[in-house]
Amino acid sequence: MLSTGTCAPEFTLPDQNGKTVSLSDFRGQKVILYFYPKDMTSGCSKQACAFSELYPQFREKGAVIIGVSKDSVASHKKFEEKYGLPFTLLSDTEKSVLMSYDVWKEKKSSGRISMGVVRTTYLIDENGIIIKAFDKVKAADNPAQMLEVLG
Repeated sequence: MLSTGTCAPEFTLPDQNGKTVSLSDFRGQKVILYFYPKDMTSGCSKQACAFSELYPQFREKGAVIIGVSKDSVASHKKFEEKYGLPFTLLSDTEKSVLMSYDVWKEKKSSGRISMGVVRTTYLIDENGIIIKAFDKVKAADNPAQMLEVLG
């Protein structure tokens, strides 16, 4: 996980509509950048839907929400449409951003070891500095937690 007080690594990835999005596009706004394992899974759907429910409150506080996973643009589009998600989902099929944000890690599940995304959320300020970082977040609780952190 990256440390608070450090500059958030710049990136450019395609969103669920195939449009190229860069972190720098959001300078001047707070960014909630959350990394999740997989579209359409139980925990990831709960997290995305909770962010969606609270989306107007995040916008009131001047924050944008960006979700990132290694799923394809097409998968993200289906995920967005199924749940009516109002925010940006970025596709990192090459895992370059997952690695630069230190969320692609060894995971243990049922005695098996594999590589995957550790559910992590960063709050980035208007100047691109990480001001809060949470790893191993609880999917359903994370959106409310982030809203509280925004104050």
